[in-house]
Amino acid sequence: VVEYGEAAFYGPKLDFMVKDALGRSWQLGTIQVDYNLPERFELEYVDSDNSRKRPVMIHRAPFGSMERFVAVLLEHCGGNLPLWLAPVQLKVLPISDKFGEYAEQVAKELKAEGIRAEVDDRNEKIGKKIRDTELMKVPYMLVVGEKEMNESMVA
Repeated sequence: VVEYGEAAFYGPKLDFMVKDALGRSWQLGTIQVDYNLPERFELEYVDSDNSRKRPVMIHRAPFGSMERFVAVLLEHCGGNLPLWLAPVQLKVLPISDKFGEYAEQVAKELKAEGIRAEVDDRNEKIGKKIRDTELMKVPYMLVVGEKEMNESMVA
């Protein structure tokens, strides 16, 4: 497809377009062949036949601008990042202060396995902790109380 008015004047290029959640097109990645800069910088190499040759430069930007890539990703996911990308993968929610130590123990074990876990140790009702964790788009929640602590389990 020919894109009139584009700034690529020094060689062919490929643009990778994606549609966001609203159906708008965005250019994320691009690969461009550049014959101009090697000429301007007088770049040369010696070929197998000992002759001097001008190289061709290839510009690549696999994600375009990082800001645009992250913005499109966040919008596409509605903030619900995939588990592997979520800054906090799991929150441990103790139902009261009495179970905070057990919640910390659970989080410590999860962190040792490479899981990005946090404990919500605020003095709030469990319903508020659950709602706040949902609003923060944390993929998983573990609720711990007396039964879970006594059985070394989570809910």
